Amino acid sequence: MSLELIGFSVSHAGKPMFAPITLRVAAGGVAVVMGPSGVGKSTLLDGIGGHLAHGFLAQGRVLIADRDVTALPAETRRIGVMFQDALLFPHLSVGDNLAFGLTPTLRGRSQRRAAVEAALAQAGLAGMYLRDPATLSGGQRARAALMRTLLAEPQALLLDEPFSKLDASLRAEMRQFVFDHARARGIAVLMVTHDPEDATAAGGIVVEL
Repeated sequence: MSLELIGFSVSHAGKPMFAPITLRVAAGGVAVVMGPSGVGKSTLLDGIGGHLAHGFLAQGRVLIADRDVTALPAETRRIGVMFQDALLFPHLSVGDNLAFGLTPTLRGRSQRRAAVEAALAQAGLAGMYLRDPATLSGGQRARAALMRTLLAEPQALLLDEPFSKLDASLRAEMRQFVFDHARARGIAVLMVTHDPEDATAAGGIVVEL
């Protein structure tokens, strides 16, 4: 499932935040957007995902699997997002956090529980359904957050510097974990980062803002 931007930009108070971007990320591929803080990298992802705050305006087109989603609300675009922080719900168990991401098409308590248990196993978190998220390590929280995103069956994945708070060795491990899972599912990935190692590992298109 590809992700394509056609002349895409975001403006604020009538002024473009960055030059229009045109690119195509193939299914399972990873493209990278780099640039200093404040240049508009996160705003770009907000625009693609349909989450722009009041006062910001997107121009251009966003296509997912050749389907134009530009005018669609965020909840129907089928675009997953991962942030710097894992953002797990503290009042839910690890398993219930993942269940929150399940697609509504999966019905029945036993089927939903089985899907979550399978995702936990894939993430190296088998047996942790009832664990408190606060007891997980940084890497475990990041893997849980990714699996919750993937359980929603997104057709594209936006990464907003999700590895920046991890130490160097864990950063490389998580980066590969995310890329491998996206590749296996044929999900196009667009990642914003300021780390050249992220761009090198992605091995795809690099856009400088």
